Amino acid sequence: MLSRFYAIILVCLFWCLTPAVSSAASLFPGASPTNIGIEANHLAPCPDSPNCVASEDADDTHTIEPIAYVGDRQTVRQALEQVLSVVPRTKIVESTDNYIHAESSSRLLGFVDDVEFYFPENDSTIQLRSASRLGESDLGVNQRRIEQIRLALQDLGIAQ
Repeated sequence: MLSRFYAIILVCLFWCLTPAVSSAASLFPGASPTNIGIEANHLAPCPDSPNCVASEDADDTHTIEPIAYVGDRQTVRQALEQVLSVVPRTKIVESTDNYIHAESSSRLLGFVDDVEFYFPENDSTIQLRSASRLGESDLGVNQRRIEQIRLALQDLGIAQ
């Protein structure tokens, strides 16, 4: 009887805190990775855990296609920034002429994923990487996020 009471209290607390968690700072942000950015004209490879996808140097478990685009790189980069600005719980933390780094937080507990986009010179593709900072599995969230971004760019007539 007493354990049921505690279970009910725990569920109520979780339910009450959920709206605050989704709009407040992340509860589980994890440490910012040290391998973020472009190194030797490549994004970092994925770790062994399944919670990462990358378009460069990835094995079968982690690979995702780069985003092919039409138009000039600057216009495409600006369009990608616009798309990222409407992705829920996502903020751009770095943006240069050939690189964008964004952080996306999960709705409930605020787990943070690092999402990177690299625009190589003389190549009409966006190389990308999306990786969770914590945990083992992301339940496919990183791949779905990238595919939704790809679809948004296709809807804008920018991605092929």
